[in-house]
Amino acid sequence: MGLLTKHSNYESDHTKFIKELKEKTPGMDERQVAGRALLWDKAPLSLDEQRRIAESRLRQNAYPYQTKV
Repeated sequence: MGLLTKHSNYESDHTKFIKELKEKTPGMDERQVAGRALLWDKAPLSLDEQRRIAESRLRQNAYPYQTKV
């Protein structure tokens, strides 16, 4: 008897909690996907936009608190 066949019916408390939460709140998956798209999935930048962003960056000093004398 292998380990997988012995404990194939086991579900952790976390898995049970997530399943119950998804059952109680319908549409949670869609809201989660929409939230990810809002924060992380960005449209690719064109080459002109990339060039403009690179040119507009200011170079920071290695030690910003050092006074220039």
